Amino acid sequence: MGVATISELKPNISAKRPFRPSPSTRHVTDWPISDVSSDLTIEIGTSTFALHKFPLVSRSGKIRKLLSESKDSKTPKLNLSNIPGGSQAFELAAKFCYGVNIEITIPKIAMLRCAARFLEMTEEFSDKNLESRTELYLRDTILPSIPNSITVLHHCESLLPISEESNLVSRIIVAIANNACKEQLTSGLSKLEHNYNSKPVLSSETPSDWWGKSLMLLNLDFFQRVVSALKTKGLNQDIISKILIHYAQNATGERNQSSVQSDVDSEKRQRRTIETIVTLLPTQSRKSSVPMAFLSSLLRSSISASVSISCRSDLERRIGLQLDQAILEDILIPVSSGNNHSPLYDTDSVMRIFSIFLNLDEDDEEDDNRMRDENDMGYDFDSPESPKQSAILKVSKLLDNYLAEVALDSNLTPLKFISLAELLPDHARMVYDGLYRAIDIFLKVHPNINDSERYRLCKIIDSQKLSQEACSHAAQNERLPVQTAVQVLYFEQIRLRNAMNGIGGQNQFFFGSMNGSQIPHRSGSCVGSGCVSPRDNYASVRRENRELKLEVSRMRMRLTDLEKDHVSIKQELVKPHPANKLFKSFTKKLRRINSLFRIRDLKSVGEKANSENRFIFQKKRNFSIS
Repeated sequence: MGVATISELKPNISAKRPFRPSPSTRHVTDWPISDVSSDLTIEIGTSTFALHKFPLVSRSGKIRKLLSESKDSKTPKLNLSNIPGGSQAFELAAKFCYGVNIEITIPKIAMLRCAARFLEMTEEFSDKNLESRTELYLRDTILPSIPNSITVLHHCESLLPISEESNLVSRIIVAIANNACKEQLTSGLSKLEHNYNSKPVLSSETPSDWWGKSLMLLNLDFFQRVVSALKTKGLNQDIISKILIHYAQNATGERNQSSVQSDVDSEKRQRRTIETIVTLLPTQSRKSSVPMAFLSSLLRSSISASVSISCRSDLERRIGLQLDQAILEDILIPVSSGNNHSPLYDTDSVMRIFSIFLNLDEDDEEDDNRMRDENDMGYDFDSPESPKQSAILKVSKLLDNYLAEVALDSNLTPLKFISLAELLPDHARMVYDGLYRAIDIFLKVHPNINDSERYRLCKIIDSQKLSQEACSHAAQNERLPVQTAVQVLYFEQIRLRNAMNGIGGQNQFFFGSMNGSQIPHRSGSCVGSGCVSPRDNYASVRRENRELKLEVSRMRMRLTDLEKDHVSIKQELVKPHPANKLFKSFTKKLRRINSLFRIRDLKSVGEKANSENRFIFQKKRNFSIS
């Protein structure tokens, strides 16, 4: 059979039978078609359309081709079940072919554009065909608007693969990225103008109708393509972070709602979502725009969803880079699953995170050395005020708080706790009170650990960096090993001795110098030599500890008395004393007597006596107060 012409496909108008739709038609055509009986049947799924050849052939190249290939020349039946949009899209396209004015709207534009592509309703077969009409609506209404573009892109998800083959998806994605960057540029210029005119700057909070929130409507594949295009176009990383946060929160909420129906499918969907979001995160850096709380929530979700090792390592590294910005809740990561004997928290992940932070600190030593040589540096890199040391101190406090929290877990092994406590170098802690508190909690919750583990754990504590309150508590703490308690008392004694020596060196003129011989040396206690062992007599060690405590108390009282005496002596020196006035009057009288002796002529007195008297009074005059 050859190609049918338009004249051959015209319906037979001699029979004036009114059009009757098929009783099996689900979507009944309700527009006035013609009084001529139908000569073409279109089947789409369970729907059937009884139509005419001429109106359809005059605008659709697809139907023309199918009719030319059909063997039934009288009343052919065509199956168009694979048309995008189904029977609804075909009904609108058929109305357009019959000259009925159809309204193109945002919800319908994607369906009509794909149907026009499938039916080949181009300018080649008719002027102002459906494809050109939909294209005009896309250019004028959809592509210039980010919210409209996102809505149409969401409708394209059910129109694959025609929506992809017609380049509709790629065009919308590029339009979203371009418009977002234009909006960012306009917003930046607007803020500069406000600052220049000294007007209040607009609020930086995310508005309720922000277009980024509407991206959560997209499926994961389209969302990934949109965010990748935004990153390629150079959109601000803060905005990208907000987009990812909103999408992740929405995906988590949907997972919680559908978890009852299919746990396996939900877990797979969550795993794929997390891995995709992690790949879309901004570049890793210590000053990343991604909030620490969001990274922590992603890590928790990744552990429960059993994501890939590379994805989990990426999250741990990001958290390690910003560890100085974290709080305790950010690193309290529960284990994915376990029994009653499993630990509550994933300490292995936390150890890797802290190790990443410490390794980065070592990698930056060369940069720090270079910056030390610059003349404009206003701080010492080893001082607590330097950014580097300040970050380490924050991390040390964070680890001590974490140790105090996980110490309450009765299933945590001593070796895990010791490994966590030994992570930081010695210079990371200025004060060891936090670590001592965590160790004391662990010993209280785990009273049955052996002596070697107890000694190794307490050995981490630097007794010289404990505060006075911590020293007093440790000296009376029966959970600590004997060696640790004695060491604490020994260093507290040394600290008091140094304090007393310092007071004595400053006030030698008033109450003499204080030396080490004034403090009795206890050779029998073996404090200085460190010869105490667990096999020694425990009663004698307890007695020596009590004696040391009493001695320390006496030294504190003596130090307090010395300080009071020092203050009182300084006050006495400042006050005017009556003896000073008496001494001044006495020297004035001496000067007068000396002047009388000079006037008189004592010839009867010998020259030797006269010279001696003159010498005496001259000497007194030199030391007098005029």
